[in-house]
Amino acid sequence: MEQLEHRYQPVGSAVELFRSKEPEILLSGAAGTGKSRACLEKVHAMCLANPGMRALVARKTAVSLTSTGLVTFREIVAKEAIESGELKFYGGSRTEAASYKYGNGSTITIGGLDKATRIMSSEYDVIYVQEATELVEDDWEALTTRLRNGKVSFQQLMADCNPGPPQHWLNQRCLRNQCTMVFCRHEDNPRLFDTGTHEWTTEGSSYIARLDALTGVRRERLRFGRWAAAEGLVYTTFDPEIHLYKPIGLPPKEWPRYLSVDFGYKNPFVCQWWCADGDGRLFMYKEIYMTGRLVEDHARRILDLIRKGDGHRPDEMPVEVICDHDAEDRATLEKHLGLSTAAASKNISEGIQAVQSRMRVEKDGRPRLFICRDALTEVDSSLADAHKPKCTQDEMLEYVWDVGRARGAALGTAKEAPVKANDHGMDAMRYMVAALDMVGRPRIRWIS
Repeated sequence: MEQLEHRYQPVGSAVELFRSKEPEILLSGAAGTGKSRACLEKVHAMCLANPGMRALVARKTAVSLTSTGLVTFREIVAKEAIESGELKFYGGSRTEAASYKYGNGSTITIGGLDKATRIMSSEYDVIYVQEATELVEDDWEALTTRLRNGKVSFQQLMADCNPGPPQHWLNQRCLRNQCTMVFCRHEDNPRLFDTGTHEWTTEGSSYIARLDALTGVRRERLRFGRWAAAEGLVYTTFDPEIHLYKPIGLPPKEWPRYLSVDFGYKNPFVCQWWCADGDGRLFMYKEIYMTGRLVEDHARRILDLIRKGDGHRPDEMPVEVICDHDAEDRATLEKHLGLSTAAASKNISEGIQAVQSRMRVEKDGRPRLFICRDALTEVDSSLADAHKPKCTQDEMLEYVWDVGRARGAALGTAKEAPVKANDHGMDAMRYMVAALDMVGRPRIRWIS
């Protein structure tokens, strides 16, 4: 079969990545700088040049990997190799992770750290982690122990990320010189910037304009690539290493289930699955966070996820469905779910205080509220493309007080309240906590 030619010319930070043999290297920078493409191109080139080597491409959750990095790999990086038959996809089995297999014996294993058993049972020469800020440091250090395949002259853990808060463990690891950080610029992406004319391309001008329209900490991180903290955070005690919890699958049957819903169409529709353990701790273990779908379609999806469960047994039905106050949407949801709903408490201040109380670490070293890392059931590509939060977890570190209203409150002219933007998961979470901790709760009833 004719050998198709693949062309890729690394620029700037990508050149530095290709030359690096450092044990740990991180490409950090603004959105759209070509970080993921560069990492995938290096993995692909190494596999072609080193017969029999093993690589791992991973992200925190499998669902986010399949919707992002693997599309770039399949449609851009490895397109010619796939079409020529040099590279073939293997879908995996109960004992072996999905992978791409090269004709020279090299392999790229793919998977999420939320389902780590199969991918962590092998040894690799190079590992690439996409959006490494999603990991905890224990994940990162566990990956370093798998770099011992020995088919390449160096073993490397490479990663990319958009910056987070300055205190994030990954930034601190780089500041301690345990990992080499390479700063990426938009000028490093040939699709956005023409190095010959030193001008933005048509696509680049449009993309930069979208990033310039962002505000606050998202603009600092995604436009300028700065490790910046949001000022005036509402949930100042939120700590990803404490409040983000490992996957729990289906909770024990005896733990009561709750659904908390914030309606939306242009804005995200959010449905959170919560359960309470024997000590009353809340776990958000599943979530729909999606734009552009009708309430009746969401209702069908909710019922489907409950019936599907973990693939072996269905989930338990909720004892309560808590919704915001839109009467028409509530009626539609009730009709298609076949369940009654309860109106959420709309007292924002008291609800926030109730959530803050649950986030405090108790004497046993644990808070009373957790979000499971694998909760999101499907990534909304339109939100990802617009660089907006894709789940409740994304909102947490950007949910801030409205400074103008806070000043008015101090003068007695306005009430203190958070900024009313990118807060749909925050609202649903507040509804859930308020329903348990602030008011008596009615039981679910079937609608005939």
